[in-house]
Order: sequence, then C-alpha cells, then structure tokens
Amino acid sequence: MLNSRPDELQESLPAERQVFEATFRHTEADGSTWIYHLSLMGEDGRGNDESIPIDAAHVAFSKKAKEPGWEELEPRFMLTPTPLLESMKRYAEFGQDND
Repeated sequence: MLNSRPDELQESLPAERQVFEATFRHTEADGSTWIYHLSLMGEDGRGNDESIPIDAAHVAFSKKAKEPGWEELEPRFMLTPTPLLESMKRYAEFGQDND
C-alpha cells in the first residue's frame, strides 16, 4: 500500500519530524514472511494524522499487518557522518533542514 503512494508519504514527513523511515521484508525458508519497520523521528513528531488520507490508510494497514504484541525498540546506537547527523537533528526538530 505505501509503495504505491510515495509522493503523499513524502509530504507527511515534515509534520511528523520523520527523519528516516524504511521497511524491510525477510522470507524464511518455510515461506513465512517477517516485515521490519524502522523509523527515526524527532521528539516533537506528531505521528500519523488520521485526518490526512495517506496517514489514515497507513494506520489501517498497520493494524492489519502487525502481530499482536509487537514491540517498539529503544535506539541505543547510530553511526552517521557528522554533516548528515547535524542535518537529521535539524530536520527532527524543525521539520526542515535550514541553517
């Protein structure tokens, strides 16, 4: 669902303070599939706003796709070149990267 609407998703990132978001798929030898979602956002990010159609669709899809009891993990380490890190911090705080 999200792969078919990248422009709408891109527009929602500033208000969410979403610095990075990626989804990974892993298929086991027995055919079972695991999907891992990684997102990095600023503390003041508002998350999905269900009054916006793409965010409402994202929330609905997440409810169908996530296993009961899924976990949010606490970040402990990230290695990023300093210029990129500084840019990410500004975007996380302000929703844009302007010096």
